[in-house]
Amino acid sequence: MTTFRIAVMPGDGIGTEVIPEGLKVLQRAIDASGEPVELVTTTFEASAKRWHETGETLTDAELADLRTHDAIYFGACGDPSVPSGVLERGIILKMRFGLEHAVNMRPSKFFAGATSPLADPGEIDFIVVREGTEGSYTGQGGSLRTDTPHEVATEVSVNTWYGIERTVRFAFEKAQARRQKLTYVHKHNVMVHAGHLWRRVVEHVAPEFPDVAVNYEHTDACTIYMVTDPGRYDVIVTDNLFGDILTDLAAAVTGGIGLAASANLNVDGTAPSLFEPIHGSAPDIAGQGIADPTATILSAALMAESLGLDVVAKTIQTAVEADLAERGDAERSTAEVGDAIAARIG
Repeated sequence: MTTFRIAVMPGDGIGTEVIPEGLKVLQRAIDASGEPVELVTTTFEASAKRWHETGETLTDAELADLRTHDAIYFGACGDPSVPSGVLERGIILKMRFGLEHAVNMRPSKFFAGATSPLADPGEIDFIVVREGTEGSYTGQGGSLRTDTPHEVATEVSVNTWYGIERTVRFAFEKAQARRQKLTYVHKHNVMVHAGHLWRRVVEHVAPEFPDVAVNYEHTDACTIYMVTDPGRYDVIVTDNLFGDILTDLAAAVTGGIGLAASANLNVDGTAPSLFEPIHGSAPDIAGQGIADPTATILSAALMAESLGLDVVAKTIQTAVEADLAERGDAERSTAEVGDAIAARIG
């Protein structure tokens, strides 16, 4: 029997509603696989509710405890009752930096039965590999002469060869295993320091993957092509800020953020990776039991794959695709969607 310790963090809003559905489907897929696998889950309370009650987000002791787990299954972060940035920096970014989640990976696939705002989306199947610990999100910067007409605010983008190289290498490995096409995205025509560092790293790593075709696109051009010709992409690799923007656009053209899963990966295996839907806490519908848990369930598939449970991951993916193909316009509750997907397994 192989035991995996999973840290479960439902978080805020609809996170508490969709995470149980993901765990339900994951356990069903494990049971159906016949593999001798046991999941041991530990729930961590990192939420707006806790912050209001205690003033805490995620403590250093809890971060250390997370390191003893094999994966983190996360629901959502954010609440309008908490000042902007408190939960995000105190929970998500604290884990991302503290656990070296160097790569954010988001699959972008247009499933049969999904609805795209594009008139003719065609076949869309690519992944975005986003650097996760550097760029504009490191909190470097500040404000001078605050609240005066002469205020100056800076937000410094931090880029290192080491951080870029591990991200780029991961992207090349993914492209090698897929359709052998890599697009790296930046703005090195105006962001000449960070942009040309990215370019040099890509040129340094590329000879190790001679079968992978490489091309470069400015970020603004990429947003155009993602709408007009999304089928051109296989693997996109980019920096933290650009990746944040592009992945949301990718989710929009492939059916919406309700279907978009993600993985925050520790590529060195020194700490657990984190898996979560990208839709956020959706406070406007929280507590109504109507949130679509599909992205959370697909995130469970990514988690299973990262743990070496390839059959389990494929089983979940297949069940989700079948459900999407047949769900139509009927309104279903969060639990009903989870039950329907689970019922398609074994």
